[in-house]
Amino acid sequence: MNLIQAENVTKRFSGHTALEGVSLSVPEKSIYGLLGPNGAGKTTLIRIINMITAPDEGHILFAGRNIHPEDISQIGYLPEERGLYKKMKVGEQALYLAQLKGMSRHDAQINLKEWFEKFDIGSWWNKKVEELSKGMQQKVQFIITVLHQPKLLIFDEPFSGFDPINVNLLKQEILRLRDHGSTIIFSTHNMASVEELCDKIALINRSHKILEGNVMEIRKKHRADLYEVEISGMTLNRLELPSSCQIIDSQESTGHTILKIKGFMDHNSNDLLSNLIRQANVHSFREILPTMNDIFIATINAAEK
Repeated sequence: MNLIQAENVTKRFSGHTALEGVSLSVPEKSIYGLLGPNGAGKTTLIRIINMITAPDEGHILFAGRNIHPEDISQIGYLPEERGLYKKMKVGEQALYLAQLKGMSRHDAQINLKEWFEKFDIGSWWNKKVEELSKGMQQKVQFIITVLHQPKLLIFDEPFSGFDPINVNLLKQEILRLRDHGSTIIFSTHNMASVEELCDKIALINRSHKILEGNVMEIRKKHRADLYEVEISGMTLNRLELPSSCQIIDSQESTGHTILKIKGFMDHNSNDLLSNLIRQANVHSFREILPTMNDIFIATINAAEK
């Protein structure tokens, strides 16, 4: 079942169309990547899902019915532009915002203490927000976003400004939240994170959705028939490949040869592997699938033509 569906959503501002007939489906208990260049319309769609603004045409379904203001309590939103009250104490502010989401002060305090210890910021409870580093402030805002255990979480560039250790911490928490039943919309320009986290993606460009699907299926669909092979026991000049394959790169490494092989229209990967096994010791054989970064650039460039 889909938790969120956008159906033919269009949004226009004076002299500018931000979204044009965009439809997409976000399955329950999944991480859904919302991708696109700056100005593509991603933030506008997120604001429509949050009911911050309304579409001019089309509608949003939440759990199979038109979204209502009451559903906002079931959404946690971490915007790219962070917003905490600088002069308030961290714990006081976190409690206040948790109660706005419907939590009791008692439950909020217990859960916040657990999260603060997990994120190693327990000692900052009575500090003012302005005394925290940017990374610490972002941790606090992440905690506030997820604390009330909403059905839908929307993260807009959640790793911005974090060092690699804290990025990894947040990735683990995002995966844990999904595994415990949350549905997550994840907007980012970091394609490596998309491959690590996302089950499904949509790519928006110039107000239109131009690509949607399962991440691995999209990578396979855009495969370029490239293979990386590590062999030994055969010199490169004596190696014979099927006519449908060509070596495009080679490197020597401690007695082994690492080859990059391109297959053409009538090639068969099993035939290639069998051919290599007959001639050399094959230590590894893998298909090189295009990265999401490669696909992102190629799809945007094709759409611009």
